[in-house]
Amino acid sequence: MVWVGLTGGIGAGKSAVAKLLAERGAIIIDSDRLARAVIAPGTDGLAEVVAEFGTGVLGADGGVDRAALAAAVFGDTAARKRLEAIIHPRVRSRTVELATAAPPDSVVVNDVPLLIEAGLASTYELVIVVLAETETRVARVMRDRGMAEDEARARIAAQATDEQRRAAADILIDNNGTPEELAAQVDEVWTTLRARLS
Repeated sequence: MVWVGLTGGIGAGKSAVAKLLAERGAIIIDSDRLARAVIAPGTDGLAEVVAEFGTGVLGADGGVDRAALAAAVFGDTAARKRLEAIIHPRVRSRTVELATAAPPDSVVVNDVPLLIEAGLASTYELVIVVLAETETRVARVMRDRGMAEDEARARIAAQATDEQRRAAADILIDNNGTPEELAAQVDEVWTTLRARLS
């Protein structure tokens, strides 16, 4: 098995790269999806979030109102760390379960938005970093997530810098071009990853 970390700042196109790798045969473990699952209705994770942050972070359906929870922790380092202490150990545990269950000839890609910020780079055989220019990222975040420009810029500023990401990267993917150019880069990366299995 090849164990790969995939990361990139908000709006860089990490999810597009994950999708392309999945189409080529990679097993994707999406940390964002796991983070939602471990605090889904009925979980002990959700009970702990409510105990910590109150019922104001719940939506009408009894699940987490992600915008309300984000508002409760964004810009408050202590609150964010309390939330991470609830979510991260559960996500790590589930990630290990999924990776362990993968066939031995698999390329397993762990899609982790804050891989650099969490200091996880050394836990992977290879780290793939997706980069894009700040203005491109701002435009994508505004278009795809419906954020105002100042909110998009604040999210980007709160994350690791491109220099920090480059320093941790084994493979860089430049996502400033066309979808076809991105796919061609992913083809090359896939060839590199598959070669490590032989």
